[in-house]
Amino acid sequence: MADLSQEEWVAQLYNDDNAFILDVRTPEEVEGGYIPEATNIDIHLGQGFLDEIEKLDKNKSYYVYCRSGARSGQACAIMNSVGFENAYNLLGGFMNWEGEVVE
Repeated sequence: MADLSQEEWVAQLYNDDNAFILDVRTPEEVEGGYIPEATNIDIHLGQGFLDEIEKLDKNKSYYVYCRSGARSGQACAIMNSVGFENAYNLLGGFMNWEGEVVE
């Protein structure tokens, strides 16, 4: 797992043809806006979260975010533990996001 600043996360994301943006916030949080092209899988689903990430392609690069960076860090660690090699945590999360937002 790698913790990346917003600048690093964005630069790497846009230069990665294999990128997948993963939002691990609650559906209520997502209603307030999200990063374009993000897929939402709520980490609070517990086993349901594990079941959903197991369906994802482990060969892709995952750019993971939550509200502040804490849950996305946990999500990256969980993903690494089940065989995902490329999971990148957005430090500061969505609350510090300065890029484009879908409302």
